[in-house]
Amino acid sequence: MSSSREIVLKTLNFENPGRVAHSFAESDFINCGAAPKKSRNTDWEKVDELKWIRYDAWGNMWSRIDPTSCGEVEKGVIEDLDKLDEYEFPDFESDSVYDGVREKIRENPGKFIIGGVPGMVFNIARKMRRLDQYLVDILLEPEKISMLNDRVESITRTIVRKHAEAGVDAVFFTEDWGTQTQTLISPELWRKEFFPRFKRVCGLAHELGIKTFMHSCGQIEAIVPGLIEAGIDCLQFDQPELHGLDVLASHQENAKITFWSPVDIQTTLQTKDEAKIRATVREMLDKLWKGRGGYIAGFYGDNASIGLEPEWQEIASDEFTRYGVKENFPG
Repeated sequence: MSSSREIVLKTLNFENPGRVAHSFAESDFINCGAAPKKSRNTDWEKVDELKWIRYDAWGNMWSRIDPTSCGEVEKGVIEDLDKLDEYEFPDFESDSVYDGVREKIRENPGKFIIGGVPGMVFNIARKMRRLDQYLVDILLEPEKISMLNDRVESITRTIVRKHAEAGVDAVFFTEDWGTQTQTLISPELWRKEFFPRFKRVCGLAHELGIKTFMHSCGQIEAIVPGLIEAGIDCLQFDQPELHGLDVLASHQENAKITFWSPVDIQTTLQTKDEAKIRATVREMLDKLWKGRGGYIAGFYGDNASIGLEPEWQEIASDEFTRYGVKENFPG
């Protein structure tokens, strides 16, 4: 019997894994990440009847008004781009920062180990300025923003290298690039400022022998070809229907790109219709997996935030397990 690690690698390489890889129940994956020293308490603190705040490892202040929400940055740590040189980045170079990564690897032989990276430049830098200000900066202060992005890219490369040295199988970047209808910036600007950074970081990961995974919320179809060209091996979407299953499948005709997703968390799961959920699972496997790889069955880890009882995702997981075996895909 193949190990989880073997199943995932065969999935990513389109080498007929035997069953669909998955991230629910007995997950094929173990997630881990760097633990830089924190300058202050990063737990949520309720400051009044309607507001919680916390600080992240970079020094950004987050807030939320709903205890089920992940929140958003209210105050970025770099309020003046001219003072970038005064900012002391978290220490991601020390070996001790990755002790937890090595421990997870030791404790989970046979699993596919993913090292978490805070972002592929954008997701880190935009928080340091706050998203709305960062998007303004890209247009009005492009040289200064490129300097910030350069610094963050250097940190990102360090995190990738240290994870590879620790022994992970892949690194996972969280990069929310889309609204429900389009990318946050024009595809042309993305190509100019960010594509080269993706290509350099993905190239480093591949040189070190590890795979690259990336999550994004929203409709980012306009930059999917660029992400594939840059070297992303697996794209994780929680709303595959924003793109369309046929559109996602079309990308696999020209490249070995793997998609990782649950049944769409904002459409299909919300119907609470068992027959529809099961039918959608089969359609996803028919179009994206086909028994040859290229698809990972996902599970959204926070049912409360999407307003669902666990049973609806459990139904999807059951169908992924039943139908996602090579015997059902003899071709």
